[in-house]
Parts: sequence; structure tokens; C-alpha cells
Amino acid sequence: MNIRALAAKAIFDVLERGVSLSVALPTQQLWLRDGKDKALLAEICYGVMRSLPQLDKLVSGYMQKPLKGKQRVVHQLLLVGAYQLYFTRVPAHAAISETAEGCRALGFESLVKVVNGVLRNIQRQVPPLDESNDTLKYNFPAWIIRRLKDAYPETWENIIEASHQRPPMWLRNNRRHQSRDAYLQALSDAEVSAVAGPGEDAICLEFATDVARLPHFADGASSVQDGAAQWAASLLAPRDGELVLDACAAPGGKSCHLLELADIELVAVDFDQKRLERVSQNLERLKLDARVIHGDAGDIGSWWQGGKFDRILLDAPCSATGVIRRHPDIKWLRQNNDIAELAKLQQQILDNCWQWLKPGGTLLYATCSILPEENREQIKAFLERTPDATLETLPNQANNNDIGWQILPGQDDMDGFYYARLKKALV
Repeated sequence: MNIRALAAKAIFDVLERGVSLSVALPTQQLWLRDGKDKALLAEICYGVMRSLPQLDKLVSGYMQKPLKGKQRVVHQLLLVGAYQLYFTRVPAHAAISETAEGCRALGFESLVKVVNGVLRNIQRQVPPLDESNDTLKYNFPAWIIRRLKDAYPETWENIIEASHQRPPMWLRNNRRHQSRDAYLQALSDAEVSAVAGPGEDAICLEFATDVARLPHFADGASSVQDGAAQWAASLLAPRDGELVLDACAAPGGKSCHLLELADIELVAVDFDQKRLERVSQNLERLKLDARVIHGDAGDIGSWWQGGKFDRILLDAPCSATGVIRRHPDIKWLRQNNDIAELAKLQQQILDNCWQWLKPGGTLLYATCSILPEENREQIKAFLERTPDATLETLPNQANNNDIGWQILPGQDDMDGFYYARLKKALV
């Protein structure tokens, strides 16, 4: 199967149908058997998403008229071709010929000459990529740029730059299997270069690798999880015998980490039935037990008849603006008006979870967002309306007066993340 055609179909699904790349890409990778081909397909798709405005402006400038309807997939194919010409080592003649063949594979024989012509004109002229406005210069939507400028007036450009970088591969050592030092040695013995991260179980690989190369991965010795996300379980700090709720659990990395840290009774709930399958799969690989429930964390009473929880982890639905380096399609799937709706949903879930927390209990609020509306402003408003809630200072905070801990993309090579730990009064 033509890799360029598969890339165009995946990008079409994202941009025209609103499907996340994490769904669209694996769907197209099913057509490929060779690991290198799958890697090339991923590189092209992620690359186009990172530089979409510039590539789109470039290609559109060489088109006599825009393609519409089903032919839009050929426009995405041209983005694929342009990306190869500007950002990869694929020889220009090969990039053009393979992309033209992709047009045939997509069933648009009549547009092969168009694809050839546009790409050959780009190859001959190699015009500089347009940077005439902020969206083109930074390959970010204008609305995100505005919000970053408001929230981080001195560092917003650094945040965007970090969000364009290819993320490292992080592992979480399973302390129930071995110490982190022991696993680092096992990785070294397997010729996998790695270093300890800032968290107690965190390991950062020098180069991403297939999990099949990781020592005893199938037996649960480690898991793939970004260093920032690993702080969730550590900051919640569960203790043996406690009843703990993971309120938005899928895909289950944090649930499993909680169970690795202590012998607890864990309830893992998520609204997305399909993503819950990942929770069960992760638990099975790590040989851990939890009550996995399909339910709404904003209406706990509709599915839970047990007692209140000692600790609650609320990894709330959010804009995911802190993980754009891993999911560049977020830039084009999210819209400005989503933020207010997400903040409203977060408030609903947070208030409901609080009602199910025991007096003296701990709730850890977390998002993979870097927008204040979803993070410190959300928690500030919660504290103002919740008299029995106290914000605890986290050891990682740079300033004790901060409302929670905001990790920015690239900090210690981690994703962007936010944490706030709340304590419920005893009476």
C-alpha cells in the first residue's frame, strides 16, 4: 500500500472529519507490515500536523483552484509531498513520484498531473515558507497564541518552541518488580541508553525504542508514561488499605501507578467505554486489580453505592495544550470556544468528586493543559466556593504562593501538566 496515500487519508480524517491522529494513524498503519514503513507514515503525519499552516499556504499558492469534497484528500496528499520536500531526507524525485503514485492509489487518476505539476513547481522554486503572520511563523492557531501571550508574556515563545520538539520516551519503573537502579542496569545490559528522571520511578530513554526491546516489559517491569504524568500517583500518595477513586482513569497509566505504590482498593471510572478497554489491558499486563467502571465522574451517585473515598485523583478532561508536542493535531482539533465549555465541565466534575471525598481526605486535581482557565483559575474559584477545602503546597512548586504546580512543556524534558492538591476539613 502506498505510504503517501495512507498519510493523506489519515490527515484527511483529522482535518476534515475531526478524528484524532491517535485514532486515524493506527487505522492506516494496519495496512503496513514493515516497522520502518509504519514509522515513516507516522513521521509524515506528525510532521504535516506540526507545520500545517505553512504547508497549506505553500500548496494553496500553487493551485489554480481549490479542491473540494472528496478531492480534499488529494489536497492533503499535496501537503504530504510538500512536507517531504522541505523537512525530510527523502530524495525529491522519489518524494514526487511516490506522492503521484499515491494519487492513483487514492483513485484520483485525473489529478495525477496536478499533483506532479504542483510538487515539481515547488521543487524548482523552493520558495521560503511564509512567516507573514503569527499563525504562519509559529505554526500555531492564533487563538492559542493569544492565550499564551496573556498567560505567559515573557515565555510564550519558549512554550511554542518546546511544543514543536519531538518528545522523549519516558518509562515508569514498576517498583513492585525491581528498584529503579536495577532496571536502569537492565536497560544498560540490553543496550538501551537511559537516565533517571526527577520522579522516584521515572526513567527517560535517550532514543525511543520498541517496547519489545525493554527488559521484561511484557511481564510488567515497566510502563510507558511521560515524566510529568508520573507525578500524579506520587503527589496523591496513597496508603495501604485506603479506598481510592481514579475519576477519569483511561487509559489507565495513573491507575496502575497508584496500585504499584500501595495496597489500596482502587475504583477506576471513565465515561469512554472504548478507552476503558485500555485500562483493563494495562491492569492485566501489570497483574494488578481494580474495579473498572463505565460511568460519569460528574455524577458518581449514579453508579457508586459504596462509601466515600479516602483519596481521589481527578485527571480532568481538558484542552490538552500541554501535550501538543506528542499530539500536534490538538492545535487543529481544538477551538477557542472549547475552553469555556471544558472549564464548565471541570467545575462540575470537581464539585461532584468533592462530595464523595471523606472528611480529612485528599483530592488531587490534574490536567495536561497549560491554560490558566483550566488550572489555577479553576482551583481559585473552587476554593472561593468551597469552605471545607484547603490548598496544600506541593514540594515541587517554585513559589509557595502559587495556586498549584504548573509544569510547562519541555521542563525537565516533560510534557506540560498541572497539579493542585486539596485537603478536606475534618468537620
